[in-house]
Amino acid sequence: MSHKAPREPIAKVDTAWLRMEQPTNLMMITGVVTLDRPLDYKRFLDTIEKRWLAFRRFRQKVVDSPRGAEWVTDEDFEIHAHVRRVALPGRADQAELEEFVSDLASTALDPSRPLWQFHYIENYLGGPVIVQRIHHCYADGIALVQVFLSLTDLSADPPPAAQDPEAWRSTQVEKSSVFRRLVEPAKDGFELALHWSRKLIGEGVRVLQEPERVAYYADEASGLARELVHSLSLPKDPKTLFKGKLGARKRVAWADPLPLEEVKSLSKALGCTVNDLLIAAVTGALHGYLVAKGQQPGRGTEIRATVPVNLRPLEHARELGNHFGLVFLSLPVGETNPLNRVRRISKRMNELKNGKQATVSFGLLAALGMGPQALQKPALDLLSEKATTVLTNVPGPQQPLFLAGQRVRDMMFWVPQNGGIGMGISILSYNGQVFFGVITDRKRVPDPREIIQRFQPEFEKLVVLSLLIPVNEPDAPRLAEQLLRR
Repeated sequence: MSHKAPREPIAKVDTAWLRMEQPTNLMMITGVVTLDRPLDYKRFLDTIEKRWLAFRRFRQKVVDSPRGAEWVTDEDFEIHAHVRRVALPGRADQAELEEFVSDLASTALDPSRPLWQFHYIENYLGGPVIVQRIHHCYADGIALVQVFLSLTDLSADPPPAAQDPEAWRSTQVEKSSVFRRLVEPAKDGFELALHWSRKLIGEGVRVLQEPERVAYYADEASGLARELVHSLSLPKDPKTLFKGKLGARKRVAWADPLPLEEVKSLSKALGCTVNDLLIAAVTGALHGYLVAKGQQPGRGTEIRATVPVNLRPLEHARELGNHFGLVFLSLPVGETNPLNRVRRISKRMNELKNGKQATVSFGLLAALGMGPQALQKPALDLLSEKATTVLTNVPGPQQPLFLAGQRVRDMMFWVPQNGGIGMGISILSYNGQVFFGVITDRKRVPDPREIIQRFQPEFEKLVVLSLLIPVNEPDAPRLAEQLLRR
């Protein structure tokens, strides 16, 4: 008598990300971690077994059908199909590593197996490297970075409790909703209806007890409706070198890190957030690339970035954990003045923080996940026409981490792009440093290193201007223009 592998429905939002995949844009998050010294490969495999595979989700593959997508246990699971040792060809320098990662980012994961993989590279000149790929349907990028970091320790020799898979998993689930999501089945069908009906009944009682909440909900509903209309009515992003027909190959690049303390000091001097400052430097790099390629953008030229945002639902936030939404952020790539870029981006980020666009996009993704697969691609293409790049900034741990006994020196990751978007920009802070990465469609930007190498000079321009112009000078942009002309 045969036994069918147990099945669990995939959450509707995750189904939407699953079905976004197409040959021109694979829905994988790709990461690179550099270690100080070679690790013991058997210990690394043991770490994956005890921690990563402590969550059954990573032993499950995806089965998609017209009635819905499901997680199904892979009865033929083989760890060596997911954790591999490889060697770089040639000089094994950064160019070779970037080419290897680019090839992985352009190659779909095997759909007959769980959708994740680690590659351990021992011969890279910069030190041993681990490259990870995982499909976006497991969770959003911020959550998956957290899951990957759970493989690490704060010392080379962690306490005995960290070696016990059950004790370790229980601790992680207790600390974070991200891990609870990996052990709890997705609420679907009748169970989902019960789940939400209980919530609505509970909220109805609160409204009766607190009549002022009626006005609150009415305001929330009208705000969401306005944001939905606004998002759907945005015009297409302008044609630039970054926007156009996509190929099927990706290119990745990353820059030398910036010291986080310098970034914080400069953001205080300029009266903006660290995030505003980093996005302004990114925008300056994109501006410089366009100019260098002979496409001088007009002063008012802007392109939009979709920016992932962690969402906490208005009710029962602690029970439901974090969710993932998107906002459209306009990047002033036509602006020649670095200080004006900072000011304009800071203003827009403040407006987005006070809006409901991310909540709307989360609802759209859930609705798309519930809808027929034939309708999903046109809807996602419509949204992707309104943006040129994906941009994400993840704050990582600020203390050194150890993986399988070896110190993690650097880390970087690249987010997937959907629809017709052909570029992704990632910012990650770790252990007092800020790392920048770019992934591009090879047909649109053959060498993203030409973008990434402009990040640090743009940051340095802002450092110089902040030293030469008084912090509270109202005429700072005009003075900056004069200084830049010299």
